[in-house]
Amino acid sequence: MLEKPVPHALVASKKELHGWWSGIEPNGARECTAERLLINPYNGCSHRCFFCYALAFPGYFERFRREGVVTVFKDFDKVVSRQLDTLNVASCGYLSPVTDPFQPINRRYELAEKIIEEFVRRNIPVNVVTKGVVSGKALKLLKRQEHSFAQITILTLDEELRRKLMQGGASVDELLKNIERLSDAGIFTVCRIDPVLPFVTDDEAELRALVAAAKERGAMHIVASCVDIPLNTKSEILRKLEVEFGRDVRRRYERLFTERIGPRLHAKIEYRRRLFRTLREICRRHNVTFALCMEFERLPNGRLRGLNAEFKTSNNCEGIDVPIYVRRDDRFEPVAGCDGNCLKCYFKGDNPPACGIPELAKAGAWRLKDYKRWSASLT
Repeated sequence: MLEKPVPHALVASKKELHGWWSGIEPNGARECTAERLLINPYNGCSHRCFFCYALAFPGYFERFRREGVVTVFKDFDKVVSRQLDTLNVASCGYLSPVTDPFQPINRRYELAEKIIEEFVRRNIPVNVVTKGVVSGKALKLLKRQEHSFAQITILTLDEELRRKLMQGGASVDELLKNIERLSDAGIFTVCRIDPVLPFVTDDEAELRALVAAAKERGAMHIVASCVDIPLNTKSEILRKLEVEFGRDVRRRYERLFTERIGPRLHAKIEYRRRLFRTLREICRRHNVTFALCMEFERLPNGRLRGLNAEFKTSNNCEGIDVPIYVRRDDRFEPVAGCDGNCLKCYFKGDNPPACGIPELAKAGAWRLKDYKRWSASLT
């Protein structure tokens, strides 16, 4: 147990790179168009967004929720390196889908930069997502690698409001500067308004101002979602909303969040559709593409229908086409003719797909063993 820069514990781990948690089958619970290799070098995040869905996860995440201890996976870059060396096929790295790679603890261990370097060394693209400050070293590495990109999450332009939503993280000015630095370096940059909080950050004029500011700094794509409420942390989230924004906001949430999908409550579909129509139109006016993140409608037969088909204005949900990469001698190269949209291959029934791996066109929930199996078939 170590105390600086934040309370944290070093843990040895052999956890594996993997793809998305859910595939399109059997119930439609996949909205992510492109494959990714998910990488979480830290569990727990000292940015402390009170609405964070990861606070409902078990294990190290639960420890963070109750004790405030961030888990650091010691030398995880070396684990990633060894696993990448077993592969002949790879998708873009995703750093990180659950906890911020540039939270304060990273300044001590630099696992984010070390892992990015392992991907770049093999000529595999990587994507970073953060509410923190992208380090200069990380920026230089991203700049070197074709198809690498960055996503900067900005919830509001109001710094006082931002501080009510999260205890840490970069300031609004720093986040906008992130976009500018990355864009100026020629790196494709996304602004994530993810999530929007009803009655708190959903004012149309403020959303227009946020999209305009992001576009002015160089963002080329917007990703958005509406906050959902994990059942495990519902009481804590509602209590925090009441403390920060009043009893009336809490009551409005209790009336709005009535649609259950899995272990979470979602805002009524009518509200979400209205919000996403507004955002799509704002993005159209500012000439940036738009997509959603993990937004579904439950159908009468129990299957889920992703809302991106209705609202997305880009090919891939992250606004950039990143192909599957395969090994050519000592480095990986992009597959010609592949735009990375495996979900499109699924719905079109493309077989074989451009990558030559029919299973990828099934848009499944893939594990490292699957990547190894495909790698063996390509030798």
